[in-house]
Amino acid sequence: MQGGSEYGTPAGGTAASSPYGVPVGSAQGAAPGSAYPGGPGQGYGQHQSYPPGGPQTNPYGTPDTSAYGVPSQPAKKPGPGKLLAGVAAIALVIGGVAGGTVGYLTGGSSGPSVNALDQPKPAQQTGNAPTGSIESVAQKLSPSVVELKVSGRTSSGEGSGFVLSSDGYILTNNHVVQAGANGGQIQAAFPDGRKATASVVGRDPTTDIAVVKVSGVANLTPVQLGRSDDLRVGQPVVAIGSPFALAGTVTSGIVSSLHRPVKAGGEQQSDQNTVMDAIQTDAAINPGNSGGPLANASGQVIGINSAIYSPNSGQSSGGQGGNVGIGFAIPIDQARRTADDIIKTGHANQTFIGAKVADAPQGGAQLGDITPGSPADKAGLKSGDVVTKIDDRVIDSADTLVAAIRTRAPDEKATFTLAGGRTVEVTLGGQPVPVN
Repeated sequence: MQGGSEYGTPAGGTAASSPYGVPVGSAQGAAPGSAYPGGPGQGYGQHQSYPPGGPQTNPYGTPDTSAYGVPSQPAKKPGPGKLLAGVAAIALVIGGVAGGTVGYLTGGSSGPSVNALDQPKPAQQTGNAPTGSIESVAQKLSPSVVELKVSGRTSSGEGSGFVLSSDGYILTNNHVVQAGANGGQIQAAFPDGRKATASVVGRDPTTDIAVVKVSGVANLTPVQLGRSDDLRVGQPVVAIGSPFALAGTVTSGIVSSLHRPVKAGGEQQSDQNTVMDAIQTDAAINPGNSGGPLANASGQVIGINSAIYSPNSGQSSGGQGGNVGIGFAIPIDQARRTADDIIKTGHANQTFIGAKVADAPQGGAQLGDITPGSPADKAGLKSGDVVTKIDDRVIDSADTLVAAIRTRAPDEKATFTLAGGRTVEVTLGGQPVPVN
């Protein structure tokens, strides 16, 4: 899209994405001729000198050669290097002989042998996993994680989701299920072996969130939702999903960063690029993890795994790249609000200000066309204004502004700081998200 969007979407394209994957000095060594680090010519690797014409050999050890390979004829007094080499050679041979002697004595011992295969199996593990451990999170959350297989008229694939309610509502990514939304099919597979057909209840391409509902199954185990507004960098997290069709895969890591403005693909609508105010994590996320939960140490879901960083494109991607330790998740506070809208009304509501935005040359987000009667217009914002902060959050790009707006709920008030220091209070608007 060129020129930005009235929804607050920045100008420019989106990162590459596929419909189903998870979007987005040398060591010291030995010197030549030496067995250990040090100067050349020292150590066990030192070669002896021979008279002209090559080494004098004798298979029977005649007086030409001593037991240690030292010439029997008088020789010049060796230098320090050669003396060290001789000592090393003697030590080596003595060590070999001693080792052989010990081995012989041990081999001849009549003591009983010990074999690991003869030992009894340890007692079976009992009790619960330690609270806060990866194991405890996996035990609590895994029964609620679903594998989704999607087929459409032109494409197919799979991803993950998690149960919101015992009667079948499942939260996932829009890019996981969009192929099955218009005439396609979605099948959900549960950890207990049950399978069910799912249908799309509603979806939001702008935030990459969707809700589906399964039929024919009951008594599902819903997850416990946490909160993402008080996350801290460095706290442990666990991701569960179906990477590369390996259902129930558990990985772990930490919160690497917060409030990453991540633009990812999905539906390439001209004014609805997907921009997430993402949680960054180093927990392994791969194609097929999309839509699965990111949980805290209490087993509460704090995000939806959605994208990975792709070194090939330099942007977040839903393509078939693999984990490089940089994954992104949608904060659960935003996903909870969107899912609630979808379940109650069948559609998502988008928070907006009614101004096109672009990156400002000197940093910040520059406003473009202002829609008459929009929240931006009512607040007195003008085309050309450069937003540098929203409340206490620094705005350094158009994507940052869009992400900051979309994480907030309609009707919230926010203070915009403009270049030059002027502040403007804006009451954010809300409107249904159009879906193709």
